[in-house]
Amino acid sequence: MRRAPLYSASSRRSQPPAGAADSSAAEVPVAAATLAPPTATATRRRLWFVTASAVLLGAALAAALLLRFGPPGARALTQDDIDRAVLHTLNTKALPAPAAKAFEAVRGAVVKVIGLSERKEASAKANQDDKKAKRAQPEVERDGDETEREERGIGTGVVIVDNGTILTNLHVVFGAKQIKLIFADGLEADADVIALRPEHDLAVLRARKIPDDLKAATMRSTHDLRLGERVTAVGFPFGIGPSVSHGVVSGLKREFRSPEGQRILTNLIQFDAAANPGNSGGPLVTDEGEVVGIVTAIYNPTEERFFVGIGFAVPIENAAQAAGMPPF
Repeated sequence: MRRAPLYSASSRRSQPPAGAADSSAAEVPVAAATLAPPTATATRRRLWFVTASAVLLGAALAAALLLRFGPPGARALTQDDIDRAVLHTLNTKALPAPAAKAFEAVRGAVVKVIGLSERKEASAKANQDDKKAKRAQPEVERDGDETEREERGIGTGVVIVDNGTILTNLHVVFGAKQIKLIFADGLEADADVIALRPEHDLAVLRARKIPDDLKAATMRSTHDLRLGERVTAVGFPFGIGPSVSHGVVSGLKREFRSPEGQRILTNLIQFDAAANPGNSGGPLVTDEGEVVGIVTAIYNPTEERFFVGIGFAVPIENAAQAAGMPPF
């Protein structure tokens, strides 16, 4: 191994070249210059350097032996020791809740979907109201009917491609004249329907404007989904949200008939995480934050529209195919 020089380059350049005449050096005998005894300071420095080197070498050797063999007399760790340490950590450290982790992983991809319909008021009625309020003023003419937008349905969507491609339920946007989205950062944008899959109650939307940092959700195949596996539903029940509920997969390959009996959905994931009107179109998420389904329906044997413990989601494979994406 090449040894490091003892002098810097500038120090070597300051020395006289070999063979150069130096009257003061020439007057000193070579033997005297070679055999001159070292000074006391040089001797102390040499002793300090040797001692420090020995201490460092000993410390390094001791550390290596400790890492390799453990402290003197110590026994090897057993599986019981490891289990006790893990149990102690679980009992003394607060771990993040699975639902919280799942929500954090998907929250940026969840959007509020609002379907708007037209509300028309006859100009004759408007004129009558004006006359009653302003009898002292001349009558004002109006051109035709006035058109406003009103909310006809609120649901949830999930971004599956970061260009603003969003999955939701068909019944959320069906019949809407205008579709409005509200992203996680508060950005509002209109959306267009680019694909439909009525047999799975799915609609694919494309936002006309998206946040700069929009991220798509991660999707996971349901091939190995098991009964009892924990899942989290994220959405806007009754327009409130984003809201999070947590439960388990309680059934697979279920069928559901709409209350009107007009449509039968098949191959559904049954779950018991609380869902209500407004959750429709939202993601059903695993503890790892991966989307396995799109929440589409709740079962209630009465005419009331609230959750009694059974919800259904369309498997993400069907949802991805609706968006023209290849299956898993």
